[in-house]
Amino acid sequence: MKYKRILLKLSGESLMGEKQYGIDEKRLEDYAKQIKEIMKLNIQPAIVIGGGNIFRGLSGAAKGFDRVKGDQMGMLATVINSLALSSALEKENIKGNVFTATRIDPVGKLYLKQDVVDALNRGEAAILSGGTGNPFFTTDTASVLRAVELDADVMLKGTRVDGIYTSDPEKDASATKFDSVSYDEIYRRGLKIMDLTATTLAKDNNLPIVVFDMDTPGNLKRVLSGENIGTRVHN
Repeated sequence: MKYKRILLKLSGESLMGEKQYGIDEKRLEDYAKQIKEIMKLNIQPAIVIGGGNIFRGLSGAAKGFDRVKGDQMGMLATVINSLALSSALEKENIKGNVFTATRIDPVGKLYLKQDVVDALNRGEAAILSGGTGNPFFTTDTASVLRAVELDADVMLKGTRVDGIYTSDPEKDASATKFDSVSYDEIYRRGLKIMDLTATTLAKDNNLPIVVFDMDTPGNLKRVLSGENIGTRVHN
């Protein structure tokens, strides 16, 4: 195995599965099974989930919500998703600790690096919710921040597509996929894999990222086994 400790970023939208809103129980169960599969290999997963299946702060602001309150609503959406994943993991006999960026007792434990590391070292999953705890930061930025804080070997960004393309493959039939791409090339081409804050933080801290299709069962283990799926982002 190439990696020991990972930060897995899951898409809130992907949790919808075939639904128009909310959480698809089958998709959630599949994610939990994939996480259990890699934990059997002694990989330590810290997990961040977006909240776009429930509420997205930016779209709320566009509809007239105060931006700060909208982002706080989005943070709470990630807590809901995190609790759902914790429940699904526990059905698989995996302890899924929910940590929150701001104090929400007794919903989750307040995020403290050492508490998360202790949970990972005990062979438990750590689900990190509430973003960074601050408005104006995305869950991608929160994911990179937590990956750096926790000394993760890699950040895995699970999405609906199988990697990074020259343009949006859902809109451009001529788009071609990168097997690997440097941060400098991402800037130069204006590729939208994450917001600029998250991308810069990852580059500055030399954090490798793998973007891959999490919605295909077994892909998480394949990525961690070194199979050439997805796109690796590096300095």
